[in-house]
Amino acid sequence: MSEPYVLVLFYSRNGSTREMARQIARGVEQAGLEARLRTVPAVSSECEAVAPAIPEEGALYASLDDLKHCSALALGSPTRFGNMAAPLKYFIDGTSNLWLTGALVGKPGAVFTSTSSLHGGQESTLLSMLLPLLHHGMLVTGLPYSESALLDTRGGGTPYGASHHTGSDGKRPLDEHEIALCRALGKRLATTALQLEKGRG
Repeated sequence: MSEPYVLVLFYSRNGSTREMARQIARGVEQAGLEARLRTVPAVSSECEAVAPAIPEEGALYASLDDLKHCSALALGSPTRFGNMAAPLKYFIDGTSNLWLTGALVGKPGAVFTSTSSLHGGQESTLLSMLLPLLHHGMLVTGLPYSESALLDTRGGGTPYGASHHTGSDGKRPLDEHEIALCRALGKRLATTALQLEKGRG
């Protein structure tokens, strides 16, 4: 049996969601678990897949096995009209076999997003991303208000999951509160996964 890991699965167009994924992974590792960063290929209306089989740089593309064998999942996407981006939705729509076999039942899951405008649909995107996790029987892990950054943030951050306000040009870096909340989410996922693993042992 492989060592437990948290799958940090994301789609990122301009790098902001990817940076959030890295910060979440850091939180996972600080809590003592491996973080496995994975992404998904872009899609288009002309043809479903527009990317090579292996990305030229950055995280590898996720496989269903990455998802099946994870101990916990952090799912991230930029906001697209208050919803997750099509490439991530396309990947999630292909997980029916995992649903049929109950592969993700009882595993902790969390979500994260980035938007160019402060009120650009962060919360609706996070809530919509939680729906497939609930259908898979996952245990939703949000951010409690015991995280002081949630009360102090002037950018992203919600109880539904980590978020980031990129600014209209998409180049605003994560601020200290957004970083703290990403890491807190990663730690929370990893800690919950470890507690569940101990309970099964």
